[in-house]
Amino acid sequence: MADIEKIGPAIAGAIEYLAEHPEEATYTDSVAVASLESGLRVTVRDPSGRVVETDMSKGVGGEDSAPSAGWMLRAALAACDTTLIAMRAAMLGIELTEAQVTIDSESNDFGILGIDDSVPAGPLSVRTRVRVSARDADPQTLRELVEWAIEHCPVCDAVKRAVPISLDIDIG
Repeated sequence: MADIEKIGPAIAGAIEYLAEHPEEATYTDSVAVASLESGLRVTVRDPSGRVVETDMSKGVGGEDSAPSAGWMLRAALAACDTTLIAMRAAMLGIELTEAQVTIDSESNDFGILGIDDSVPAGPLSVRTRVRVSARDADPQTLRELVEWAIEHCPVCDAVKRAVPISLDIDIG
């Protein structure tokens, strides 16, 4: 499934390099710039010009022409968890035959719509379901691999931990 001959050595090299140059471990992540296109459709670009589009459901005035930003959060969490599972497997020399992460969440629209300020605007809970298998690893090893991956997933960490957010407003 994953090219462990390529991924494992790359990660080992990164770990070795950062151990020798710890000052380079902290950096500013690349920006995501979102622009309102029309209605509730938004286009987000990265510095390389890659694009992600979002829209909202028709029930709140969107066109339902693209996934919502909330779905993108779940997608980012699922993708990052899956990536970290593959990375950890490669680090351990385990060839995965399957790695699938399903994320769902429970929300209450009273929060996002401002109907009740005591209700959070974001998800009330998030559930992660992982399906993983490998030819050369026992169930306990795979369980520990998944637990390590979820613990080290940066998107999962950002969702679990209160990350400080600053706000600058430029009125044009």
